[in-house]
Amino acid sequence: MADTNNPAVPTPSPSDAAAVRPMTTEEKRVIFASSLGTVFEWYDFYLYGSLSAIIAKQFFSGVNPTAAFIFALLAFAAGFAVRPFGALVFGRLGDLVGRKYTFLVTILIMGISTFIVGLLPGYATLGIIAPIILIVLRLLQGLALGGEYGGAATYVAEHAPNGKRGRYTAWIQTTATLGLFLSLLVILGCRVSMSAEAFESWGWRIPFLISVLLLGISIWIRLMLSESPAFQRMKAEGKTSKAPLREAFAVWGNLKIVLLALFGVVAGQAVVWYTGQFYALFFLTQTLKVEAQTANLMIAAALLLATPFFVIFGALSDRIGRKPIIMVGLALAILTYFPLFRGITHFANPALEEAIARAPVVVSADPNECSFQFNPVGTSSFTSSCDIAKSALVRRGIPYSNAVLSSGQPATVRVGETAIASYAADPAASGKTEVSLGHGPSAPHGPSGGGDVKSEAARFDRELNAAIQAAGYPSKADPNRVNHLAVILLLSVLVLYVTMVYGPIAAMLVEMFPTRIRYTSMSLPYHIGNGWFGGFLPTTAFAIVAATGDIYSGLWYPIVIAVLTLVIGLLFVRETKDSAIYHTH
Repeated sequence: MADTNNPAVPTPSPSDAAAVRPMTTEEKRVIFASSLGTVFEWYDFYLYGSLSAIIAKQFFSGVNPTAAFIFALLAFAAGFAVRPFGALVFGRLGDLVGRKYTFLVTILIMGISTFIVGLLPGYATLGIIAPIILIVLRLLQGLALGGEYGGAATYVAEHAPNGKRGRYTAWIQTTATLGLFLSLLVILGCRVSMSAEAFESWGWRIPFLISVLLLGISIWIRLMLSESPAFQRMKAEGKTSKAPLREAFAVWGNLKIVLLALFGVVAGQAVVWYTGQFYALFFLTQTLKVEAQTANLMIAAALLLATPFFVIFGALSDRIGRKPIIMVGLALAILTYFPLFRGITHFANPALEEAIARAPVVVSADPNECSFQFNPVGTSSFTSSCDIAKSALVRRGIPYSNAVLSSGQPATVRVGETAIASYAADPAASGKTEVSLGHGPSAPHGPSGGGDVKSEAARFDRELNAAIQAAGYPSKADPNRVNHLAVILLLSVLVLYVTMVYGPIAAMLVEMFPTRIRYTSMSLPYHIGNGWFGGFLPTTAFAIVAATGDIYSGLWYPIVIAVLTLVIGLLFVRETKDSAIYHTH
């Protein structure tokens, strides 16, 4: 479809035609070095996500376990939140002084920050200072990564010959998955070489400390790189931008392309990527209670099976176009996420699926007395019968649905055919009774008047535990019933969608923008999309599940974003595969 909203992008000129040739040995070496360095940088960034559960215990132990995990996810997301600012800072430098030196700086910031995390004392030693320093380091990592991707993608694309940009930039697209894969392998190696207690106490630091070796290799590799031919040509002709930020975002013709790149391409790609690689891991470990080592191994196997398709779809985009592959990947994700995740439940924790079918849990309550159950700081008081019932179920990891009762009636929890009456704590009589997410009803704070609350709390917990146990709800996934092959295949399908939307996107973004402001222009929408829409996906989805009781409701977040991108992309984003790599307007 022709796009009347975008400025025309020049077609290849005669000077560009000379580039239609096989890659030279020097060009291949440069692209390999760039890609390998980027793998190491993603390894550093993803260590935190892979170890979120342990980091929650080490640095956020001052709050209850569920709140600690949410804090850990938020700290993980903080690194994504600042990525657009890194894109602005380093994108501007890349367009002013060159691609090579800019992403040499980014690897230094990333590597040093990661190494310090491995040395940082936890909450038990430093108190509140520990999580503050941790978040600062995450912010530095996010800034560095914000400057990394745009530089690497631009650098590789500007070295690649016409007709092969999709194939060669697809190697950059593999680096994020390979970095995650490498982080999982190192973590698994550490886990199997020591006891679980030792790993959670100090062994988790080893993968962070090892990063200093990768930092040395990365710096050595990047020092060997030469500047991109397109930037050298532009600099020789005196056509570099004097104010890339103003030119990229204050000129409507360029800003319009930035917005289309964000909402018509990147936002949907981001949520598909993080659903397939991160939310799938959180779903296995936090919702289905699959043992962490088993879950990591299955994710790693899926990544190993699907990763070659980054290059396959990147090369295919050189023939049929970038846009069709990305849009089909979005459509498949939209249509199949719910059945795929239900299938993962079926094969990873069949006892949970059986219990849900045999004895569904329903909370019947007056909606007016039900609070939002997302309470990350652990300070809210949940004293109504509805709040206490839902808090108890969330704490046990039991999915539930909701039913409406008339105003004033106390809430009940029905497990199959068994009904358990909830109770309302009386803060006025007992000083204040707090029931927060991740904790059951606490003992009354006041000196008297709390006996009835204590006995009701004990009665409710006893009856609920008995009903849940009788209904067959598991406390964790049974390792002997996990169908590893089936789960790996379903996870591979999720990663296959990632390769479809992500494999061609570097070439597409590079081709959408003029050379003089390319680094700046493509970096911002990419990192807003992936840093914000993608990076906040685990936290947002986790909160939705906690609020609704439906273990699949978190999937609505990526599906809605993917639908938005699919519609805008189909209607307004043009194909770019035949665009010239060197153009300044």
